[in-house]
Amino acid sequence: MELKPGYKQTEVGVIPAAWDVAPLGTLIGPLDAGVSVNSVAKEKDPFAHDKSVLKTSCVLGGRFFPEEHKNIIPQDVHRAKLNPRKGSVIISRANTLELVGECGYVERDYPTLFLSDKLWMTRSEGSETRCDRWLVYLLGSRIFRRSIRDIATGTSGSMKNISKDSLRSLQIPLPPLAEQEAVAEALSDADAVIESLEQLIAKKRYLKQGAMQELLSGKNRLPGFSGEWKTRPVGEVISHCSSGATPHRGHAEYYKGDIKWVTSGELNYNLITDTVEKISKVAAERTNLKLHPVGTFLMAITGLEAAGTRGACGIVGSPATTNQSCMAIYPTHELSTQYLYHCYVYRGNNLALEYCQGTKQQSYTAKLVRILPIDLPPTIEEQTAIAAVLTDIDAEISALSSKLGKTRQIKEGMMHNLLTGRIRLV
Repeated sequence: MELKPGYKQTEVGVIPAAWDVAPLGTLIGPLDAGVSVNSVAKEKDPFAHDKSVLKTSCVLGGRFFPEEHKNIIPQDVHRAKLNPRKGSVIISRANTLELVGECGYVERDYPTLFLSDKLWMTRSEGSETRCDRWLVYLLGSRIFRRSIRDIATGTSGSMKNISKDSLRSLQIPLPPLAEQEAVAEALSDADAVIESLEQLIAKKRYLKQGAMQELLSGKNRLPGFSGEWKTRPVGEVISHCSSGATPHRGHAEYYKGDIKWVTSGELNYNLITDTVEKISKVAAERTNLKLHPVGTFLMAITGLEAAGTRGACGIVGSPATTNQSCMAIYPTHELSTQYLYHCYVYRGNNLALEYCQGTKQQSYTAKLVRILPIDLPPTIEEQTAIAAVLTDIDAEISALSSKLGKTRQIKEGMMHNLLTGRIRLV
């Protein structure tokens, strides 16, 4: 293939002719590992939680997340000097294949945190040839991730490791310093937009939590509404509820239809418009599955000992059946489905902890669902108005989340083009 003028073929691919190729080791300082740790129960040692060691998930895509830590006692307290320090780069040296080699740039000192022995920390070398932020973007890019996977060792499907020698000898493209700085500035601007969106989404979620506390308890009433609220069992305001089933897995043809089939793992406080698996009409008929209409409220009823499943719910956005881990609830004229949904989003986790039964697996039954308490305003109109306010906030959060996703995609494209020299800023 003929090269584009001004470009050359190298061992790291096609790069601009003005760029060099260099081993990573010439641009970074020593790779210092953190401390090995022991998990200690607080009841056994009340001072154990005074020590915080970063998880290996504290770095991702060039960003550093210091809140990702666990409280433990270091075995090697004398190595406590290995704290995240401003200007350092932290690299995950031992992790799953998807996460090994992930890195993050440290913006400030963290004197109270220790590094895990599965993390490396390094500082810059040769500042005249390297921009710190540019290198972190390179290390956090998909381009570098592919190279890391090639040098990572370990048994398949479990922990992978990178040796110091392999990492330091890894060849990378090296633009002139001015171009590194220009690329880092452009990507930093993209990060600033992403961070502002993340903060705005967090603020909206915080405001929604406050709105739910006020509106779903009657502490704060919307204009034009009055009267006494009552706490009633759900069974008094629903006509019926039912769970689904799993068509026999031995009949492959049962799973070759176009009828949506919802599992509890797909209940994520969301409008469910599609499902991972679909079943045939014959499967639905032979398993006596009901096709729930749009607008039906679904809640997870098994496996509620798990935080990710406990309190999970959703609304049917396209006619669908469900498996036995989902309960569909049909309100009477006294209860708005949307109001029920927001009530369960707000209280579902705590209700499950209080009302679920089981030894190894915590679950709801139809009988238990019917005794769950729900706070109700005196009129269906007030329920509808409250649900509308909370639904509007959800729509704002959804729109911002969509914008955040698109911005991240744009940044990913920028990284690919700028870090390979396909697009040049200098």
